[in-house]
Amino acid sequence: MKIGNVDLGERPLFLAPMEDVTDTSFRLMCREQGADMVYTEFVSSDALIRNVNSTTRKLYIDNRERPAAIQIYGKDVDSMVAAAKIVEEAQPDILDINFGCPVKKVAGKGAGAGMLRDVPKLLEITKAVVNAVKIPVTVKTRLGWDCNNKIITTLAEQLQDCGIQGLAIHGRTRSQMYTGEADWTLIAEVKNNPRISIPIIGNGDVTSPERAVECFDMYGVDAVMVGRASIGAPWVFGEMKKAVNNSVPYKPLSIKEKMSLLRRQVQESVDRIDEYRGILHIRRHLAATPLFKGIPNFRPLRIEMLRADNLEHLMDVLNRVEAIISEYYN
Repeated sequence: MKIGNVDLGERPLFLAPMEDVTDTSFRLMCREQGADMVYTEFVSSDALIRNVNSTTRKLYIDNRERPAAIQIYGKDVDSMVAAAKIVEEAQPDILDINFGCPVKKVAGKGAGAGMLRDVPKLLEITKAVVNAVKIPVTVKTRLGWDCNNKIITTLAEQLQDCGIQGLAIHGRTRSQMYTGEADWTLIAEVKNNPRISIPIIGNGDVTSPERAVECFDMYGVDAVMVGRASIGAPWVFGEMKKAVNNSVPYKPLSIKEKMSLLRRQVQESVDRIDEYRGILHIRRHLAATPLFKGIPNFRPLRIEMLRADNLEHLMDVLNRVEAIISEYYN
């Protein structure tokens, strides 16, 4: 599979863009574990052209992450074009446009999935961005605004006509947010449309290696995008990669190796930001990791882990956690 001249191999797995999750450190870990392409956190076009430091920092890509995409969002043609040109200077492999974020502070203001209520403007932005840069442009979106407006089959053709070189589809509407089940039948309908020639990437509820295989086999997508299942579990890409491509050698990580990755996330988060905010940032991964699920009488230690506010204390808790879960899994 290729997006532009970026060769992503057969049945590739992508790390979805997630705000406050897909920082440089996490992206690199996911690449090391088997992700074929990673996406930055989404970048506000308005903040980017205003040169807001916290936004411009999101443009940094470590060469070891590549191929990597930078994702932007906005609702104004001029600001999106200006932002796209700034992004191109950061030299990502791909520029992605976010027309799928459902959260109120984005969609409620007309950006992200909010653009699904103004398709003419959505298409105008897409065409203008494609024409403004030389790197491949892709789009990530949803099925539509709500259950009465599932427009993706028509929209996919329109976006392709704008010149995008790949389309990622989350199998929910904006009104669903992240509730209910993702509907992959419409993703398959887009993929099976004979007019569609660009790669179609499926996204939504890919939570296990078995499900990743089903998404390729049952729906025929060119790539599968993994989001929430990777939070606190970058090793999920290795497990999925082995499942979707049996020729890929893979040795499952031990508890010790998985805990080492979590400690690395903690340390790199602290090094990148500072001790207090770095720990706050990484708590989402620690709270979500499947490593700690089902451990008897784990709640007090979990609370202590998520309340730790300095590095020494948190690492001490993680050492105790490892001892407990190693005994449990053995």
